Amino acid sequence: MYNWKVVLLTLGVLVGLKIWSPYLVDNIKWSYFDVLHQQKESQLVDNIVLVDIDEKSLDKYGQYPWPRNIYADIMLDNHHTNTHVFTQVFNQPDRFGGDSRFAEGLVNRLSILSAAPTSQKDTGSAPYVRTSVFGGGNIGDVIWDFSGMSAPIKLLQDNTYGVGVTVSTPPLPDTPNFDGTVRSAPLIVSANDQIYPSVALETLRAFYDQPNYQTRVTPEVGIEWIRMGRQPPIETTSTSDVMITYWNEFNRVSASELDETYQNKILIWGMTAEGFNNPVSTPYGVMYPHEVQANLLQTVLSGDRIQNNFLLDFVEIILVIGLGLIVLLMVYQLPTYLSGIMSMTVIGFSVATSYWLWIESLILFDALYSALTGLIVFGHASFNKYFVTYKLKEQIKGQFKKYLSPEMVDKLAENPELLKLGGERREMTFMFMDICGFTPISEAYKNKDDPEGLVELINKFLDVQTKIIINNNGTIDKYMGDCIMSFWNAPLDCKDHAELAVKSALEVLDATKELNEELSPLNLPPINVGIGISTGECIVGNMGSELRFDYSVIGDAVNLGARLEGQTRNYDGVDLLLSERTYQLCPDRTFTEVDRIQVKGKSEKVTIFTC
Repeated sequence: MYNWKVVLLTLGVLVGLKIWSPYLVDNIKWSYFDVLHQQKESQLVDNIVLVDIDEKSLDKYGQYPWPRNIYADIMLDNHHTNTHVFTQVFNQPDRFGGDSRFAEGLVNRLSILSAAPTSQKDTGSAPYVRTSVFGGGNIGDVIWDFSGMSAPIKLLQDNTYGVGVTVSTPPLPDTPNFDGTVRSAPLIVSANDQIYPSVALETLRAFYDQPNYQTRVTPEVGIEWIRMGRQPPIETTSTSDVMITYWNEFNRVSASELDETYQNKILIWGMTAEGFNNPVSTPYGVMYPHEVQANLLQTVLSGDRIQNNFLLDFVEIILVIGLGLIVLLMVYQLPTYLSGIMSMTVIGFSVATSYWLWIESLILFDALYSALTGLIVFGHASFNKYFVTYKLKEQIKGQFKKYLSPEMVDKLAENPELLKLGGERREMTFMFMDICGFTPISEAYKNKDDPEGLVELINKFLDVQTKIIINNNGTIDKYMGDCIMSFWNAPLDCKDHAELAVKSALEVLDATKELNEELSPLNLPPINVGIGISTGECIVGNMGSELRFDYSVIGDAVNLGARLEGQTRNYDGVDLLLSERTYQLCPDRTFTEVDRIQVKGKSEKVTIFTC
């Protein structure tokens, strides 16, 4: 269960979420984009001034809404060269009768009024300039459509230079404003079956003194760009939306302090007094509506275009898949520490590249989700790798703890690669040890009607000999009644395997003598052992079936060791017999040649030694 395929399934789920883009994924993406937005260095805009109708303005001119002659008085006193943009919608007659005075101020100044498209009614209209459409597409099929329009009263419409709509991209799924944060706004919309420019676009038309604007619309893409006169095209989304750059700093002045010092400026009026207007959420925090319109206007004027489109979405999905697979591959192919370093490097590089694309080219590329995917894949894969390694270590400990010394078991568990599962060829030394003359001992316990005592004696004997073998870095292969089969130089390397086997055999003989002395008061026949040691090349590894297997050895040297143990019964006073290869590997010991014998399974006689 806990392997790379499960991690691959996790990666598939994460990729599916990226494609599906539920609210949580979109929230991660756009929150990251908002952070990127905030990293841009602020730029002071000189030609746009925010005129705040603030608390000081109310103190000076009285309660709000003001009589509209107040606007006219401010405008007529000075500001002959300024462009006035009003974000308030003057859709009802002035209760104080100041509309005529206000209209006089509008007609003598370059002024833009605001209208609000709405779906709450299906009436209303405002003056608009026609747009020239190129490309063969139907503009009405692609732009945002509203049933009605809340527009300035006709007197004001007839005396202003133009009317534009104040609207942001609807907070719908798959739009930048999905969570109510205003990140984009359309430059043109449809309301009551008429096409209207935004306040920003209409102000731009007034600023460049153009009679209309042109739009390229294709059936395949939708709106490609909007152009004003000979100015460079304004690239938009298919619905005419533009991502707003919010790193602009504007001079701002209270309406109560507006004077003739401002010349040749675009003055954008808006309410900031507490309780009269609701700030809106933006990537730079909350702003008043006229601040948003000022940033949108500066976005259009500056030519800065934040790029984010469906092609980038596709590349983001490819990055999620690629980064996840790379991290998965590194976790399973590299050591843990190196895979961690390399994975974090790759993830960090993707985020750094995304940041660089933004700073250098204003490309919004979501590397955060791919980075989170990489971290999740790394965590899952690392846990799986650790879990598999842990289980392998536990398996090794369980398999070898009864046959190896604790030090060897720990070494093998820390480096499982030392154990080549499936079998490998290597030279090893084998020792077979058996109790000789076991029948008299068995009959003695039988006459006492004490079979339990016999079992206890055998276990005591095997326990002593097993500890000797393990303390000399030997491996217990199996117990066969009163016989022990053990070997050296597997599963861990042991250069002096022949020497350790001989040393173990001599210690076993000494321990047997001590055990006989201990048992002599029981009037039992003495325990004698026969030991055969051989050295040679063999195959060692896990052997058996898929359901049950054992770590064991096969080879000619194994059979020879068993034969030598049996041959000890044929020589009086000889408890230990060794093969010629074992003799050769122990040059520091003194051996005595015993005989040259014919061993079953071999065509040539072999020379045997004792120590």
